Amino acid sequence: VLQKGLKENFADAQVSVVDCPDLTQEPFNFPAKGICGKPRIADVGGVPYLIPIVQKEKVYDLNTVAKDIELPGAFILGAGAVSSRVLGINAEFIPIVKTKSEKKPAVNGSYVAQINPADKGCLLEKYSSKYNDCEFGLLANLYASEGQPGKVIEVKANGRTGELNFVSCLRQTLEKHYGEKPVGMGGTFVIQKGKAKIHIMPPEFSACPLNTDEDVNNWLKFFEMKAPLICQPVIVSRDPGFDLRVEHTHCFSHHGEGGHYHQDTSPDSVQYLGYFQPAELLFRIDRPQETHLVGRD
Repeated sequence: VLQKGLKENFADAQVSVVDCPDLTQEPFNFPAKGICGKPRIADVGGVPYLIPIVQKEKVYDLNTVAKDIELPGAFILGAGAVSSRVLGINAEFIPIVKTKSEKKPAVNGSYVAQINPADKGCLLEKYSSKYNDCEFGLLANLYASEGQPGKVIEVKANGRTGELNFVSCLRQTLEKHYGEKPVGMGGTFVIQKGKAKIHIMPPEFSACPLNTDEDVNNWLKFFEMKAPLICQPVIVSRDPGFDLRVEHTHCFSHHGEGGHYHQDTSPDSVQYLGYFQPAELLFRIDRPQETHLVGRD
């Protein structure tokens, strides 16, 4: 299904089932070997807690989320916002955490991408270099598993010929094929060659209400960042009525760049390599009572 859909948007696409590579190795350096074992997706909070006006009191903990999704000790990947209570500012959160279990403390391999106060560029830092907690704020889309080795879906796509970004292409392909039946996936992919359009939220929350997508885009800071970028996607083919964010991807690198992935900007030369696992369960945590569809792409 995925290969057929990707070939409509990329010059070359191959999808196969393989053994998950050891994700503790380069370029990932994750605190778990794989993305297999009781795979599940959690959608926590939501964009309505950020816009039109921020609700700073919305703070969560990945160790608590792991218990909420009935998988204490889970290995969690995904995309979210930092806890402004901890950092004192707003920033992009790239969660990569082996949560605490009865026997072991949490191992936090997460990154934070923020606007550098010195030059207004990207400042990417390892979360654990400054903080000891597993907090995040406002919203997150998370893929969780036992972090085990096992069989995964390997996706290769080179040379983008269509308009859709890599993640949207995967999601819309699933939606087209499975229709009413929601199919969720998570994992990691690397933009091996090329460049990508990435945003980072400003350090100050907007004092004026952000009421439209145009307002949001004027507030966000956009960058072109270069490969290799290691990305953490969470995808649900369609929302079965839980007010989900159906796709959300954050990325980091080893050259100081990272943030929220939008699209590659070098379609001719771009190369994607990803490892995905279909999720068995979906958890919706702290769903906003008042909602809207602004700022979700």
